[in-house]
Amino acid sequence: MRRRLGGGVVLLVLALLFLVPWWTLFGSGAGWPLPVFLAGTAVFAASLVSFPFLMAAGHARGDDRAARIADTTLGVVWVLFTWSVLGGLVHLALIGLGVGGAGRAVAVAVAVVSAVLLAWGHHEAMRVPRVRRLDVRLPRLGAGLDGTRVVVLADTHYGPIDRARWSERVAEAVDALEADVVVHAGDIADGTPDRRRAQSAPLGTVRARLAKVYVTGNHEYFGEAQGWLDRMAELGWEPLHNRHLVVERGGDALVLAGVDDVTAEGSGLAGHRADLETALAGADPRRPVLLVAHQPKFVRHAAAAGIDLQISGHTHGGQIWPFHYLVRTDQPVVQGLSRHGERTLLYTSRGTGFWGPPFRIFAPSEITLLTLRTAV
Repeated sequence: MRRRLGGGVVLLVLALLFLVPWWTLFGSGAGWPLPVFLAGTAVFAASLVSFPFLMAAGHARGDDRAARIADTTLGVVWVLFTWSVLGGLVHLALIGLGVGGAGRAVAVAVAVVSAVLLAWGHHEAMRVPRVRRLDVRLPRLGAGLDGTRVVVLADTHYGPIDRARWSERVAEAVDALEADVVVHAGDIADGTPDRRRAQSAPLGTVRARLAKVYVTGNHEYFGEAQGWLDRMAELGWEPLHNRHLVVERGGDALVLAGVDDVTAEGSGLAGHRADLETALAGADPRRPVLLVAHQPKFVRHAAAAGIDLQISGHTHGGQIWPFHYLVRTDQPVVQGLSRHGERTLLYTSRGTGFWGPPFRIFAPSEITLLTLRTAV
């Protein structure tokens, strides 16, 4: 019964995603000639029917071509749905004001706005991210560590679109920042290490003075989480698989700790779960702690343990507006620096890459440079 109910909800959501834009563009008094109406209806019907099969072939059976088509379709229909809803509200308002015959004008406006946003959003998704710079003050940070440069990558999501060249350019951008510490906060790829080997290879060229650290995200547990831990170790990164290391600068020390993603325990992999106690075992409690945990909602555990700074990703900043409102129902923060409890700061990256639909709309990607500062 639960499975049938879930399947019914999915079908209803799909129907709404496709039918609402169809209604706005073709069925809501637009008055298109019959051939235009029939062609538009055929495109929406074919997309709706084929979409579940393409998603299954792409993400369940590993067909990258099918995944690219399905993911792009999802992004396009989400944007059309969003602006069709807004266009529909405008149309109703015009009718209420006694303005008739606006159906075609609204349809054209929705189509044009959606097309422009999709073109811009694709450019934003595929570009090398801009660098977001921020000073983060940690009261317990020793003077010798003042000015420590922490570069954050998250959610690279190497996947069905081959972004090996993009990955090279991201690595070059990171190296230009002359980092002391480089963090990858998880969701490195969609697919196994072998399938995404070429795309992940440039991470091996990233340089850091003190350490390069990595934790698993939830998407690693859709593939080969242990394989990705091994792959990152092969590329010269320190996998923080519920463990920590200590870096020193100017006579002061900083604990770099990491935990598995909160979904790890449900994966069934032995030894995989978000275990902060194990990660901090043996660490000097007087030293400041920078914790890497993929999902922002882990911050409640970090705050309870008195962590100084948690670095997370996962949210993508919403990726395609207005999806961030849905993200906010699951996570305490969508992006940026926030305080939790008396001591703990959380930095949530909007992500370096993208998941699924190759679009970023009003949620730009980022490479983050956090400069750690002592208290004023």
